[in-house]
Amino acid sequence: MTVYVVTIPGTFLKELSPSARTELVRALRPADPRTTEFGAAEDLDILTFYPDSPAFSLRLEVEAHDNASAEAKARELATDALRSVGFPEEEVPLGQPVITGIDAE
Repeated sequence: MTVYVVTIPGTFLKELSPSARTELVRALRPADPRTTEFGAAEDLDILTFYPDSPAFSLRLEVEAHDNASAEAKARELATDALRSVGFPEEEVPLGQPVITGIDAE
């Protein structure tokens, strides 16, 4: 298995409250099953907002056999986490996942 860092862009079509943001980050934390902390050295946050914009990026760490599986797993994790804090897919369109880091064993 390989650990991938997958970045997924998106846009909130309705406001994300501070409490919902906290819950979203909490829901996304299990996406790092081996506690590899990719991004920590680069000071990357799991959830990054762009100034004066509803646009954001998620950076998720997933274990997978290949790029396509990693991207699909990350999208599923993101969708499930967003749904768990009250944001269905139609209220938070997500862009194409991109592999931004690989830690092969």
